[in-house]
Amino acid sequence: MSFKNREQAAHLLAHKLIAYQGKNPLVLAIPRGAVPMARIIADALRGEMDVVLVHKIGAPFQQELAIGAVAENGDVYLNDYAHHVTKTYIDTELQKQLNVIHARRMQYTQKHLAPLIKDRIVIIVDDGIATGSTMIAALKSLRSQQPAKLIVAVGVGPNDTIEFLQTLADEVVCLETPDSFYAVGQFFQEFPQVSDEEVINAFK
Repeated sequence: MSFKNREQAAHLLAHKLIAYQGKNPLVLAIPRGAVPMARIIADALRGEMDVVLVHKIGAPFQQELAIGAVAENGDVYLNDYAHHVTKTYIDTELQKQLNVIHARRMQYTQKHLAPLIKDRIVIIVDDGIATGSTMIAALKSLRSQQPAKLIVAVGVGPNDTIEFLQTLADEVVCLETPDSFYAVGQFFQEFPQVSDEEVINAFK
């Protein structure tokens, strides 16, 4: 199955999450692509929307290949690829990505601080997952803040990654787990870049 766009995937996810409607869930988007989706889901569930700021750490000479990710609070997740990379490179990239994260927090949600997580039902939304590094970093960071329940909601992801996420989250809702997976965008007929302006407008 392919989705027409992120909006369709968001409505399908909201339907599967309907049990949380009226329970004031906190719906956190991984920017930027998931922000329009989180807005739809939060509105459908009558919850609160915000962003969870994590950033991929790219491999040397191949930035699209994630060797891990860092969360807003400084929590770091490194996957097996990271064993082949020097500590100096990782430390430099960590600081660079933390600077990006802090700049995004000021840009996206300058009117408020990051929301409190403790004792909340928290739903993390992304359009799709490839290696899972970013989502894993987000889950580890949020788990340390003691939510009542931690839920992953994504459009598509490879089966082995989704199975691993089930060991970190209390619940994983994934619309599609195809056998053949190359990139998230292959499962969306329309998959445009989401701009910073669209992210900021989602909070208005």
